Amino acid sequence: MIKRALERQLILRLMLGAFLASFIAAPLPSAGMGGPEPHEGPHAYCARVVTDDTLRPTPPSLAPAVKDLFNFGGRNALRATYYRCAGGDVLACAVGANLPCDKANTDKNLPAARQWCQTHANSDFIPAYVVGHDTPYSWRCVGGKAEAGAPVGALDARGFFADYWKMVK
Repeated sequence: MIKRALERQLILRLMLGAFLASFIAAPLPSAGMGGPEPHEGPHAYCARVVTDDTLRPTPPSLAPAVKDLFNFGGRNALRATYYRCAGGDVLACAVGANLPCDKANTDKNLPAARQWCQTHANSDFIPAYVVGHDTPYSWRCVGGKAEAGAPVGALDARGFFADYWKMVK
């Protein structure tokens, strides 16, 4: 009975030691992770982190720039726009039905396109509602197989549609 109690105590100590060691070995978060500090505006944040692909809600401080860049304002303008950091600059994007602000989907093997081509074997195009508005390619069916064609929009160095992102001065 004493031997069993000692074994149980040893196991508990080993488990506690492993648990504590996991905290010591875990990397500490670096500056810039988690977004801007509460007191920090987008320009200061982007100057500090240089590049951050995270789409962040547009704060009220950028409302005048959003109005100038996209020609609409008010509360809805802030709800319909995002900002991100690229090369130390603040870039803004206005979301629309056909205007994706996320990174482009550069995959050339889309299951939905494959499925479309099974029933539209030689279609000259695959509609955007099938392939998504986030693909940078035109699509068609050739002999029942989906084929990605020429790019329909230029991507920036980070993989976002260049035309949708505007620099905030």
